[in-house]
Amino acid sequence: MNAHNSDHSNPSTSFNRREFLASAGLALLGAAAHGCATAKAVAERIIDIHQHVGYMGRGNEALVAHQRAMGVSKTILLPAGRPLQIPATLNGVGNGLQAKALGNEACCQLARAHPREFYFGGNEVPGIPETRSEIEKYLKRGGIILAEQKFSVDCDGPEMRQIYEIAQANGVPVLLHFEFRKYNHGLERLHTMLERYPRVTFICHAQTWWANIDKNHRDQAVLYPKGPVTPGGITDRLLSDYPNIYGDFSAGSGQNALTRDEAFARDFLERHQDRLLFGSDCHDSAGCEPNCIGAKTIATLRRLSPSKAIERKVLYGNAKKLFRL
Repeated sequence: MNAHNSDHSNPSTSFNRREFLASAGLALLGAAAHGCATAKAVAERIIDIHQHVGYMGRGNEALVAHQRAMGVSKTILLPAGRPLQIPATLNGVGNGLQAKALGNEACCQLARAHPREFYFGGNEVPGIPETRSEIEKYLKRGGIILAEQKFSVDCDGPEMRQIYEIAQANGVPVLLHFEFRKYNHGLERLHTMLERYPRVTFICHAQTWWANIDKNHRDQAVLYPKGPVTPGGITDRLLSDYPNIYGDFSAGSGQNALTRDEAFARDFLERHQDRLLFGSDCHDSAGCEPNCIGAKTIATLRRLSPSKAIERKVLYGNAKKLFRL
């Protein structure tokens, strides 16, 4: 999750015609209220896998309206871990996912208040005595993802190996935020975890993940590189070589990856069409362009997708299949 670059009990129940019509009506109502209603927003369902409760102080009503304005049918709410002053949270800097995001209970309660529109995950700071019990408490209450893991630890260290084991034992994906020198260190070693935990689905996002689509990305301190992309970067290879990894286009880092070299982006969407997901991860209250990064990313995916089928996979179908929504 990238704060600076807006960077339920029965999840297997099918999304039937009645639910679709209700959700479509809510989307239209929300979009109209924000002056950004479109027929496309209502006619085509979207699943947003990456949003937060309390993001930079945004209230629940504004969040619900924001998602409806974007035309989103289903949203997955990702909680923060508990606030702690320890190295894993950068001595408190990373509390609230460094964005004032609220924790497990807030996400669970909002999802239960809007069961047709919202799902939630379980999360906790890795490497503390309460990690497993806290995460599993909320997975047992209906959480469908372990996320967002945004902590200052090695992605292949003992703290994160426990996280992957919890995800494996509970049959849920885990979502990781990769940010050089801050969160989830060692992207170049992630392949060892993909091999060690082949039954775990890894979803990756953020600056360092998306910067490394480029084979020639040398300076990892550059978080939003511009210009042409050479295929074969770490991210590109991981998506090609391992069936248990997905990319999450949320926040400014995902938008930057799509727009810095649009010819590459079209090819990237074609090659990895089955394992790319839409997330918004934005803290505005508009839900529409030009101020909403989520709305911008939806528009960019619609414009750059090589076919309608690929667009629908990334905005809806892949998440529907992965989370069995």
